[in-house]
Amino acid sequence: MGRNTYDLEDTPEKKAGVLDNVEFVKEENQDENFEDKREYSFHQLYRFATRFDLFLLTLGLLSAVGTGIVQPLNTILFGNLAGDIINYAAAINNNESTTEDIQTATDTFMESIRYFAIMNSLIGVAMFVFSYISTETFNYSALRQIFRVRSEYLRKVLNQDVAWYDLHQTGDFASRMSEDISKFEDGIGEKVPMFLNFQVVFVASLVVAFIHGWELALICLSSLPASMLALGVIAGLTAKLAKKELDAYSAAGSVAEEVLSNIRTVVAFGGQKKEIERYDKSLIFAKNNNIKRSMFAAIGFGLLWFIIYSSYALAFWYGVKLILDERGTPDPTYTPANMVTVFFSVMTGSMNFAIASPYIEAFGISKAAGNRIFQVIDSVPEINLSKDNGEKIDNLKGNIKFRKVHFQYPSRKEAKILQGLDLDIDAGETVALVGTSGCGKSTVVQLIQRFYDPVEGEVYIDGKNLRDLDLTWLRNNIGVVGQEPVLFGTTIKENILFGNRKATEEDIKNAAKKANAHEFIKALPNGYDTLVGERGAQLSGGQKQRIAIARALVRNPAILLLDEATSALDNHSEAKVQAALDSASKECTTIIVAHRLSTIRGANKIVVISDGCVVEQGTHDELMALKSEYYSLVTTQVQSNEILARSESRYSDVKFDDDKDNVSLKKEQLEPEDNEEDMNLDKKDSVIEVMKMNSPEWPHILIGCIGAIVMGCAMPVIAVLFGDILGTLSTGDDDTVRREANRICLYFVIAGVVSGINTFLQMFMFGIAGEKLTKRIRSQMFQAMLQQEIGYFDRKANGVGALCARLSGDAASVQGATGQRIGTILQSIATLVLAVTLSMYYEWRLGLLAMAFTPLILIATFFERRNTSNLNDSRNESLQKSVKIAVEGVGNVRTVASLGCEETFHQMYMTELSQYHKKNLLSTHWRSAVFGLSRSLMFFAYAACMYYGGFLIRDGLSYENVFKVSQALIMGTVSIANALAFTPNFTKGIEAAKKVRELLTRIPEIRDSPHSRDKDEAKGDITYQAIHFAYPTRQSIEVLKGLDLSVLQNKTVALVGPSGCGKSTIIQMTERFYDPSFGEIFLDQDELKSVTLHSLRSYLGIVSQEPNLFNKTIAENIAYGDNSREVEMSEIIEVAKNANIHNFVSALPTGYDTKLGEKGTQLSGGQKQRIAIARALVRNPKILLLDEATSALDAESEKVVQAALENAKKGRTCIIIAHRLTTIQDADLICVINAGIIAEMGTHSELLQKRGLYYKLHSHQPS
Repeated sequence: MGRNTYDLEDTPEKKAGVLDNVEFVKEENQDENFEDKREYSFHQLYRFATRFDLFLLTLGLLSAVGTGIVQPLNTILFGNLAGDIINYAAAINNNESTTEDIQTATDTFMESIRYFAIMNSLIGVAMFVFSYISTETFNYSALRQIFRVRSEYLRKVLNQDVAWYDLHQTGDFASRMSEDISKFEDGIGEKVPMFLNFQVVFVASLVVAFIHGWELALICLSSLPASMLALGVIAGLTAKLAKKELDAYSAAGSVAEEVLSNIRTVVAFGGQKKEIERYDKSLIFAKNNNIKRSMFAAIGFGLLWFIIYSSYALAFWYGVKLILDERGTPDPTYTPANMVTVFFSVMTGSMNFAIASPYIEAFGISKAAGNRIFQVIDSVPEINLSKDNGEKIDNLKGNIKFRKVHFQYPSRKEAKILQGLDLDIDAGETVALVGTSGCGKSTVVQLIQRFYDPVEGEVYIDGKNLRDLDLTWLRNNIGVVGQEPVLFGTTIKENILFGNRKATEEDIKNAAKKANAHEFIKALPNGYDTLVGERGAQLSGGQKQRIAIARALVRNPAILLLDEATSALDNHSEAKVQAALDSASKECTTIIVAHRLSTIRGANKIVVISDGCVVEQGTHDELMALKSEYYSLVTTQVQSNEILARSESRYSDVKFDDDKDNVSLKKEQLEPEDNEEDMNLDKKDSVIEVMKMNSPEWPHILIGCIGAIVMGCAMPVIAVLFGDILGTLSTGDDDTVRREANRICLYFVIAGVVSGINTFLQMFMFGIAGEKLTKRIRSQMFQAMLQQEIGYFDRKANGVGALCARLSGDAASVQGATGQRIGTILQSIATLVLAVTLSMYYEWRLGLLAMAFTPLILIATFFERRNTSNLNDSRNESLQKSVKIAVEGVGNVRTVASLGCEETFHQMYMTELSQYHKKNLLSTHWRSAVFGLSRSLMFFAYAACMYYGGFLIRDGLSYENVFKVSQALIMGTVSIANALAFTPNFTKGIEAAKKVRELLTRIPEIRDSPHSRDKDEAKGDITYQAIHFAYPTRQSIEVLKGLDLSVLQNKTVALVGPSGCGKSTIIQMTERFYDPSFGEIFLDQDELKSVTLHSLRSYLGIVSQEPNLFNKTIAENIAYGDNSREVEMSEIIEVAKNANIHNFVSALPTGYDTKLGEKGTQLSGGQKQRIAIARALVRNPKILLLDEATSALDAESEKVVQAALENAKKGRTCIIIAHRLTTIQDADLICVINAGIIAEMGTHSELLQKRGLYYKLHSHQPS
């Protein structure tokens, strides 16, 4: 596609603009970016709910209200029962009671026990049904909505204007797709009815309390205002910090995406350590931010528990006083029954209010994530509104007119690119745009595609203003071939089909033949169904370019835009492709941007652009006669402008292995490639394994665990105190009752202090441990990724999108299974253990009955967990695949836009996603059923315990023991239900921990051996001995077949040969990106494997055909060449001068501090290449590897850079890959590679005399 570049002027330019603010927490001054200003309310998060969803949600809300109303009925029943039991005990203990009185009391007592058991069981049934419905409806609907949100989010991102991408990073897209959406999902699903249930219980319980005794209810509630205040402040603070966390993590995601996309560059220049530091910087900010958040939450909840228990003390003290005051009066308001009802109602209410608080935080996080997602969904493009909307020209001819066009890029408003450009291009003409690097040639191409609109002036096609035309139709009629072709990670056939979705097999083959690609494709094992790898990384530059040309030709365009389309081809292919392009351009209007003036001599019109205006135009001969701008460009061009006849017949007598140049295709669907990744799968995985990951934080975890255990013990202790209070009430003596009540109330206060301190410790310590763990896992995973061999990244499963999704997802999942969660579970276990112990101590028969209900919960949970774990596997797999598709589309949005494939990518994404969506919908039933069961069992347990307890009381057991045992065990059962709420987190956490451990323990295939050592000094001799090599993902295809070569110190060796013959492979093996299958490579006398990787690469400097620059300043990009030290500014300027980029840089408003934007898109190809050369020179390498280093340069720059390279080569060993033979004629040795071996070698003149392969190559070059 059009080269992801914006031609900037060689004049005022790139000020630190919006892109610079995309640091880890976005600056406030992002004025151009309206996004941060929109806020969405919580109910707006449900905007994607359909009518059916709204019906489900309404049903769910009503059921949640149902669960909330049913629960307080239990307290009324329990209060009445407690009253009846106390009355019965009083009657039994009263010495004045007759046998008849006792019999009556016993009958009344047994009747009330039966009534309680039946009613409570009915409450249990209602709880089960309502809980199931409320959880199921919300989960089901949330999944349906998230499915639509994912769909809409990707569609909107793909349909933003190109200008939007200049102001936004696409790098954090992967983390938004996985992390933000799952956080958003978390807040709109089952947590909502749960939260509502808690709130309804709270309100209903208060109503019950006030009806039964308003005075005591008010005393019990005295703590409420303080609790509300504490929670409100905490919620506000955590929401604010949650937003900062999301920003920091998305910045880290950007770094990861950039680094993994450019992994070869990072490895070659030893930038791993620097990149890990850059990644960690965002992580450290997020860690500190989140620890602060934990602290606020811990203080709030510590206070809350203290307040709650203190209010219990006050309530009991005051309640006992009220009962004693009214003792003996006829019809008293405050009886033991009323006190129990009021107290338990308020206690249940407050408890539910407290339990609801973590949900508030989840909703806050969800709302922040939803905000970020909806801001993108709601940002409306300007240009793209014309898609499928506007005029279509019936018979498009292709007359193009520019009228007074002024333009500057939105991200660089102060750098004017076009300044009143006027240009006429007639239908069917071939027009070439020439000019120095950065003069605005590519900008013209981008304006024709309507990636941008002119700031002033108009562009017309066939007399119609571009703004009035249907954009989809327009782009479908334009074929684009850019300088850096972008292919997608699918088959060759699919890649060509992107050009025209309606093309037949025949059309595809014809387009491939026209682009001279059919032969090499046909020779591949899978032909057109061969996978090309991510960004086409498994093909050589020439092969990629030919497929990109086929993709442009398959749509039979009316307008063909060629932006340096043949710069990456070897001579052999270029001659053919140029001929193909020449014939294609006869059928349409063609606009060529070219640095090689030899390729455009035959153009109908040549337009010279300078300073954003047309300075001269005409045919080659006319412009040469003028002896002005064009003439000086031509005379500086390295080649003389004589093109030898390119007759096809000249090729027939030399058979190059053109049909075999498939050998550089390295990627295929090879099953074995994943086996090696399964090496650790048989290791046992349990919560213990996950906990081990957290082991460095053991002091924090230990304190947190102690806090959790103490908190767990609080509940049964409260049950015992409660039993004691009820026990005192049947005593006749008022003073004894008062004294005992005061003592027990004091215990309540002590319990409050202890609980408050321990809650703070538990939450804060686990918070610290969890954040440190997340930071460490992310950092270690990133570090582990950067240590893997390059072959690891060639695998289909390890695309950039998938790896980024793992970095953000896995760490979060592991944290979800440790820390706070472990605390909750320990707390539950402590509650259960103490409850069981107490029940055995007070009454073992009753204890056993209550415990009989526990296994039911555990069995149900076991099944649910097994179910979710299978689901998670397939869900994660399809999620990663879908995110990979989305990231690929968004990362190459210019290509996608020029091909008009936004909808295609969206469909591919949705196809991958819908598989997992269907399975997920089915699994919600299980979750809901188990949840309903765990909630309702408590009521059945209560009914059974009190019923059996009644018989025990009748048979002489003291009644307070029944209360102690049943109350303690019920709390134990409830706590199990609480713990089980987190099982999905554990399942996810254990799965993630397994994947993390696999990555961290994976041993890279290319690494320093125990015997390798640093090399103090290198002379620069390189020897390749009998090298055989096949790419790891394509073992069946051998690229090099016994290659022998010696490169002597300080000599320049050039490698030439057809596209894909293995030239680049040799350079990659020199860098040890790959190791030979057989054979050895030596540096001086040392076998490469005996030298440490760091030491080896420190002697190598590489400049590749597609230079990868980073989103850093120009100075930082150049200094990146040597990451082992701080590079001085003077040195940076020196190498920039040598690479002929200094004048351009110093003319920019911020000079060397200019940020380059993502992938260096703010520069033209030539400017990027010169920065890459400066970067290689700064490390002062002993051996210089130049892989097509000047292919992207215009004539002027090439001449100067070529001179710079000549200087650079002095005193160095140099290996050059070149298609342009003119650039290597003075090499000390030229090697022609063919069929995986060196077919010919010698100097330029020796090889010409042989009249062999080199002679043929040379005779078909512009000379």
